[in-house]
Amino acid sequence: MKKRQLGSSNLHISEIGLGCMSLPTNLQDASYIMDSALDYGINYFDTADLYNRGLNEEIIGQFMKEKRQDIILATKVGNIWDSSGDSWHWDASKTHIKEGIKDSLHRLKTDYIDLYQLHGGTMEDNWDNIIEAFEELKQEGMIREYGISSIRPNVLKRFLPTSNAVSVMMQYSMLDRRPEEWLDFIADQGASVVTRGSLAKGLLTNEWQKRLINTNGYLTYSQEELENILTKITNSTTSIHAVALKTILQHPTIASAVVGASSKEQLVTTMKAYKEMDAIINIKELIGFTKEDTYTSHRD
Repeated sequence: MKKRQLGSSNLHISEIGLGCMSLPTNLQDASYIMDSALDYGINYFDTADLYNRGLNEEIIGQFMKEKRQDIILATKVGNIWDSSGDSWHWDASKTHIKEGIKDSLHRLKTDYIDLYQLHGGTMEDNWDNIIEAFEELKQEGMIREYGISSIRPNVLKRFLPTSNAVSVMMQYSMLDRRPEEWLDFIADQGASVVTRGSLAKGLLTNEWQKRLINTNGYLTYSQEELENILTKITNSTTSIHAVALKTILQHPTIASAVVGASSKEQLVTTMKAYKEMDAIINIKELIGFTKEDTYTSHRD
């Protein structure tokens, strides 16, 4: 597994990251997947305090007891579950960020987080206080680096130039090319992108026909457009899954394609596609079947 530098940091993360949100909610089954990920050379594990109301972090914490040194651990802060447990609300205050890290460290059974990410953000947030909170956590040794998970260009334009953030998590795939407009800007700020939604809810896997039946389009694509485009790609390559990964990783601004796995079989399929990726030589032709969409809101 190749690794890439995360922004201007000293962190080097695997080109495929493990999106932990999809992990089973019991330790035995989840450990089976995480152990396999480490065996494949995946060292980047991404979670959030929001996932399963903290249970996701707890499971990872139990798993990491003897393996902490092998993992670049990323988690997120900014959302708080309401007392009902049915919804959550946004809190990007300095107080919550500094309290949230303590709760995450407790659940993860570690004394530091490699990458602490703001899990969203609005232009109304107090960005000076947010940045101050992250910088203090770095000075205190509780986090090594920080970043943000956001697809709002105006937020990125406010946050990145005034901070030492090294990463932006964005939804990015062949079927969601909106981030491409912003990749050079992000790189110029000393940050890398880690992707989510890398397989577009399974539409960019070799089981896309099954997934297509249960969808009513995807972003600006109608179901008919999806079937047409995915058929063209399938007929022009040996693995649409491999094409999906290469589409992302061909950009130097991308540090890792984060892919979820709810079973070992799913992880094995992704790793097979990763190995097949280098054999694809017509990537520009394949990408040309898709739309060059851009963000239409939250731009200024």
